[in-house]
Amino acid sequence: MKLDKIRQDIRGLSDGKIFLNNAGSSLMPSIVVDSMIDYVELEEQVGGYEVANVNAEVLEEFYDETAKLINCKSSNIAFATSATDAYAKALSSIIFKEGDVIITTVDDYISNQIVFISLQKKLNVKVIRTKNLSDNELDLEDLENLIKEYNPKLIAVTHIPTNSGLIQNVEAVGKICKQYDVLYLVDACQSVGQMVVDVEKIGCDFLTATGRKFMRGPRGTGFLYVSDKVLDQNYAPLLLDMRGANWTEFDDYELFKTAKRFEHWEISYASLMGLMQATKYANAVGMKNIEDYNKKLSQKLRRNLKNIGFKVWDQGNNLSSIVTFCGPDGDLENIQKVLKNNNIFFSVTYKNSALIDFTNKNINGIVRLSPHYFNTIEEIEKVSEILKNSL
Repeated sequence: MKLDKIRQDIRGLSDGKIFLNNAGSSLMPSIVVDSMIDYVELEEQVGGYEVANVNAEVLEEFYDETAKLINCKSSNIAFATSATDAYAKALSSIIFKEGDVIITTVDDYISNQIVFISLQKKLNVKVIRTKNLSDNELDLEDLENLIKEYNPKLIAVTHIPTNSGLIQNVEAVGKICKQYDVLYLVDACQSVGQMVVDVEKIGCDFLTATGRKFMRGPRGTGFLYVSDKVLDQNYAPLLLDMRGANWTEFDDYELFKTAKRFEHWEISYASLMGLMQATKYANAVGMKNIEDYNKKLSQKLRRNLKNIGFKVWDQGNNLSSIVTFCGPDGDLENIQKVLKNNNIFFSVTYKNSALIDFTNKNINGIVRLSPHYFNTIEEIEKVSEILKNSL
């Protein structure tokens, strides 16, 4: 990777900040921002319809670049306004009945847990969470036993939780789902853009992602992957519009063939343009290059924090670029103050966002640093030294 060029492409680094909140909302490359500004300025002059028509081929590149990113076909990709939007549309395409079972994990994202509970309250769907092993990895034997016992309608797993560095074994889960022919939904909100994500290897039916995190795209963007199997079985969101189907009879419609049936007709095309450019940028750098470098950064940071004396809360055999920690006595406030005073960008996660995980860890919150491929080893060392001096 040409790190100097990558950093030059980020105007947001010009004020000397150290940006380590990529798991929240990352810094966009200049081409992403410029493409969106140009698009909106053209809309100002000739209107949105005309601009969309003129840029139709370029906008279509979003589907090609995203397909390249996760190893599928462009027909499997739908644009979404967020990962949550994509997740809700995937769930709404599944006709849940009273007594149906969803199996998920204790480490699934807060919004996913809430929507499962909502389905439980409104439709009497049963939600069951798999066990974790002593090393915090998924208990795959328990998952298989639960499938045999409950014959679930859906298995849902978050690839990387927002509240820890854990990378869950989504590929192994996919093999079990295939064996028992169970629908499989993966939340890849924190993994897409950070590491190689291959839907063929994962074997999922749905996969959701956001643009604003490690993809380095604009807020208000994301995408949904839908497998050929699901498309062929005519799954579609509960609330369709003319983007999803052709009105063929007074009281009937015909679904369109591709995953675009999961979109709505009215979207921000400037935002789609921005996410396309962000995806194209990541593909050009190369996801394997990004993943390998991110591992070096996060391993260095995690090791430094432990050596200094901070309590690092990332547990698992395979850890990501999300590094979670607190002071030796559980302190968060002093760490936040020191980071803010030194122009270091970070985030904090509290217990209400990771209720099960933080209850099991007996903590109320963590500071989260999430380096990405535009960061340098020198920045990691500088942050480590600043935190060391704060103790």
